Amino acid sequence: MPMSAEFLWYIPNQARPGHRGEPVTDDHNSVDTLTTHAKALEQHGWTGALIGTGWGRPDTFTVATALAARTTTFEPLIAVRPGYWRPAHFASAAASLDHLTGGRVRVNIVSGKDDLAAYGEAEEDQAGRYARTREFMQVVRRLWTEENVTHRGTHYRVTDSTVEPRIAARPGRPHPLLYFGGASPAAERVAAAEADVQLFWGEPLAGVGERIDRLRVLSDELGRAHPPLRFGLRITTFVRDTTEQAWADAEAKVAAMAAAAGAAPRRHTAVGQQRLLDLAARGDVLDDNLYTAPGRVGGGGAATTWLVGSAEDVAKSLRRYQDLGITHFVLSDTPYLREIRRQGTRLLPLLRG
Repeated sequence: MPMSAEFLWYIPNQARPGHRGEPVTDDHNSVDTLTTHAKALEQHGWTGALIGTGWGRPDTFTVATALAARTTTFEPLIAVRPGYWRPAHFASAAASLDHLTGGRVRVNIVSGKDDLAAYGEAEEDQAGRYARTREFMQVVRRLWTEENVTHRGTHYRVTDSTVEPRIAARPGRPHPLLYFGGASPAAERVAAAEADVQLFWGEPLAGVGERIDRLRVLSDELGRAHPPLRFGLRITTFVRDTTEQAWADAEAKVAAMAAAAGAAPRRHTAVGQQRLLDLAARGDVLDDNLYTAPGRVGGGGAATTWLVGSAEDVAKSLRRYQDLGITHFVLSDTPYLREIRRQGTRLLPLLRG
């Protein structure tokens, strides 16, 4: 692989059991169960895991803090929403956790629609959401890298603000990385100007390559003031011992999803999600092994498209994404714990070897 890459997983952060085929158990979201996942990630070579966010789910920062306290190398990628957090409050909380963990905090900024009214915020149109997100990222970054910050913006204001403890700069990491996703023109402008890592869903190689090129050009046009934007991929990796077994199991799982759905899936309005759903019209399998059928029967987000095959097949496909410039991978499949171990044992050595 031409550049070093980082490989993270996904930890379900759900009040209700059974997420994407995860076994239903009473303790699915207990600290002991989630710690078992985090420790398995450490033991099987993963850098850390994305922990999702949204109103109606357990508070992501609280979960990340609990898991960080019970592990030694696990790095939580903490998904947060502007609006739920104010920038100075979040910058302080993240600086504290980063200090206590020796620099293990990563942050995923989420701008998609949420039940903002439930926690006292007003819904905004797309332009307003992304303007607020950009300002949130600007203030957080300044609070992590400057002292006595004064900001007078459209959405946020702070006066002579300094967070304590200070973020300890580390090689290649002046502060926790800010991951960001979104495919609309408004989202891409935020990523090009303010994010550290732009996350893509599992699109075909050509589409990802086009977006990387566009974001690099846009970064120059906007006069990006930060180190060059990096790129990540969030996708389901469906790995079995052989190619034939992987496809048989994948098709059987999609058939079961279709039977359980009983109706056409809800069409999402987010631009990135709609791009994934539209891929199915081009065929069930794109590139070598990008399976689009899950999106037709209810798969959403990272479960809309799957990379299917043996560990060698999937590693080859991931290396092709890295050839385009992807350096941060967030992978997953269910059952989560089984796949942490299976893919950590069979897939990661091929990617790192």
